[in-house]
Amino acid sequence: MNQNMAAAMELRCWGGDWGLPSVHTESLIVQAYAKFSGAKVTVSPIDWTWKTLTATVPELLCGDSAVQEPTNILNFLRKQKFNADYELTARQGADTMAYIALLEEKLRPALLHTFWVDAENYANLTRPWFASRSPFPLNFFVPNHYANTALSRILLTKGEAPLHRITEVEGKIYSDAKECLNLLSYRLGTADYFFGNLPTSLDAFVFGFVAPMYKASLPSSPLQSHLRQLDNLTSFCDNILAVYFSSDHPCPPPPVQETMDANLQKLTQLVNKESNLIEKMDDNLRSSPQHKPHRPDPKPSLASEQSSTPA
Repeated sequence: MNQNMAAAMELRCWGGDWGLPSVHTESLIVQAYAKFSGAKVTVSPIDWTWKTLTATVPELLCGDSAVQEPTNILNFLRKQKFNADYELTARQGADTMAYIALLEEKLRPALLHTFWVDAENYANLTRPWFASRSPFPLNFFVPNHYANTALSRILLTKGEAPLHRITEVEGKIYSDAKECLNLLSYRLGTADYFFGNLPTSLDAFVFGFVAPMYKASLPSSPLQSHLRQLDNLTSFCDNILAVYFSSDHPCPPPPVQETMDANLQKLTQLVNKESNLIEKMDDNLRSSPQHKPHRPDPKPSLASEQSSTPA
């Protein structure tokens, strides 16, 4: 037997909240696909560890292999015979790639803006959440690092002339995102999944992108309001959570209390000084221009269970 097939698989990712197994889109994608394909994966949250800054998540560890990025991880699992797309036709496979590209182009910028650039959401939800899951003194740096990365990515992909400032691209970002959600809703229709009675990689990607927007307690989000009007997409998320994640009861470890020695006290003073500078740099950046598989037996969906219940 292949050594990797016999080796245990560990998935490092951000932990869960808001009723989700992870609040992180990429981590959700991989967790969902592992469930769909029957892969036995041990989930190891990076919360409250130094990996919150140093690790690239999600990361799948299997034997001597360490695989990052959802697409690479899914390909790795397929090579281990965990293939949720085994029954797809060539046309459906092409449609899968097209819809994933649509998610990246149309929905990704809006997700980044909603959680990391929108001032109200960032101050009241995103920054407190990630800071509370990062050990001291990383709690000062991790949220800013993610926020600056998100802003740079948005401007890099959407800041073409004449739209250079983030305030100038917001309208385009959210218009594209609503169009994407509408297309997904139309394609899903009344079905439980996008291709037949079993979830595939496309379902994993859509779940990873849509579920955080649906479940997060955002103080400000017209896009979330729009999503919640698309009943089939919200039911799609609820169905996956109920069928594939309802038995999961993650018990995250308590925060580690760091010992304040003399060197750490000096570091604390430095961090307090630098954090003000980081905030100023962050504000300037936001306003400046930027130039046959091992697959489990099909599980009944919520809808099918309800329809089979005698009156």
